[in-house]
Amino acid sequence: MATPPPPAAAVEANRLGLAALQAGDFTAAITHFTDAISADPGSGALRRNLASVHRALGDDANELKALDAALAIDRRDLMAWLRKAERHQARQDLGEALSAWSAALALGAQLETVPPPIAALLEQGEAFVDTATGTMLDNVTAALAPMRDHLSETEVRRGDAFVAAALGRRRIYRNECAGVHYPFLPADEYFDRHHFPWFANLEAQTAAIRGELKALLADPGDALRPYVRMEAGTPDSIWSALDHQLDWSACFLWEYGEPNRPVLDRCPSTAAALAAVPGARIAGRAPSAFFSLLRPHTRIPPHTGVTNTRAIVHLPLIVPPGCGFRVGGETREWIEGQAFAFDDTIEHEAWNDSDELRAVLILDVWNPHLSAHERELLTRYFAAADQSGYAVPR
Repeated sequence: MATPPPPAAAVEANRLGLAALQAGDFTAAITHFTDAISADPGSGALRRNLASVHRALGDDANELKALDAALAIDRRDLMAWLRKAERHQARQDLGEALSAWSAALALGAQLETVPPPIAALLEQGEAFVDTATGTMLDNVTAALAPMRDHLSETEVRRGDAFVAAALGRRRIYRNECAGVHYPFLPADEYFDRHHFPWFANLEAQTAAIRGELKALLADPGDALRPYVRMEAGTPDSIWSALDHQLDWSACFLWEYGEPNRPVLDRCPSTAAALAAVPGARIAGRAPSAFFSLLRPHTRIPPHTGVTNTRAIVHLPLIVPPGCGFRVGGETREWIEGQAFAFDDTIEHEAWNDSDELRAVLILDVWNPHLSAHERELLTRYFAAADQSGYAVPR
C-alpha cells in the first residue's frame, strides 16, 4: 500500500520552518516545525527537523527528546540514530553513545549504497565502538587475570570467546555440514590439545616426515595432484580458481579408507606415524591422510566441510613467514612440528602470502566429543547403509 502524501498544512509549515532555520530565526523555526508535527504527527522526519533547531540552539535535552520521538515512530530511522549517537558522544554519555552507535551501524550495514556523508558518520561510529569495546575488553581482561592461571585450556578458550562475542568483537560460528551431521556435539573451532595425547609422538616424527616429503616432491610422478577437482559441468563457485590447479595440491597417503601403497612405501616413517594414530576406520570413508601443499601467494577461500563426526589434524612441516589459518573467529599461524585439530564444518580458510611453498600433513580422526559407543554406532550405521545397496559410490 502506498504511503499517503503528508497534509498540505504540514508541507507548508515544514517549508517555513526550513526557511527560518536557514535564516537563523530559531524561534520561528520551532513554531513552524511544531505546527507541521501537529498536522502530521506520524512523521519522524519532521521531528528530526525540530531536533536540528534545538541542536543549533545548543539545547541538548530537547534535541534528544525530539530524536527519541522520531525513533518512537520508526526504530529503523538511521538518521535519528546517527544524530542521537553524535549528541551522546559529544556529551560524554558513553553508554548511551555506544548503544546509539551500535544501532546506527547495524542499520547502516543493511544499506546497499551508502551516501558519502552517511559513510563518514558510520566511520565515526565504528571508531567509537572499537575504542569503547577495546576499553571494556582491557578492563575485563584485567579483572579476569587473577583467575586465568586456574582455568583449564577449555575454560580459557570458551571464556575468551564469550568475552569477545559479548563485546561484539567476534562471531560465534556454527557447524555447517555438507554431508553427515551428528547432533548436539559442541561446535569447537579448535579442539583442545588434551583430547589427543598422541600428538607428542606424532610431532616427534616431524623431521623424518618432512624429509620424506621433500624426497617425494623431488620426483612426485603422478602422486601429486590438484586438491580441487570439480566434475565437468559444475557451475562457477569459490573453487573455480583452484579447479584442477596445482596451486593447492595434495599427495594422498590414505584416501577414504584406502591406502595409497606407492606413496606409503616411499614414506615409511610417515606411514608408521599414521599407523600409530588412533583414527577412525570406516570402509570407503576413513581415514584420509595427505600432504597438503600451498604454492606461494595462494589462498584457500572460506568454506565448510562434510561431517562433524571427525576432527581434522594439521602437522605443519614447511611454513614460511606470511602463512595463516582461520577457523571461525580464531586465526592461528602454523608452527612447524606443532600439531592442532579443528572442526572443518566450521568456516575456515588458509593462505600463503610468502614466496615459498607451504606444506602440512593433514589427517582425520574421530571428533573427540563422540563417545566410544557413538563411534561404534556410526561405524555400524555406515556399514549397514552401504549393505542396503543404495550406497552412492565415490
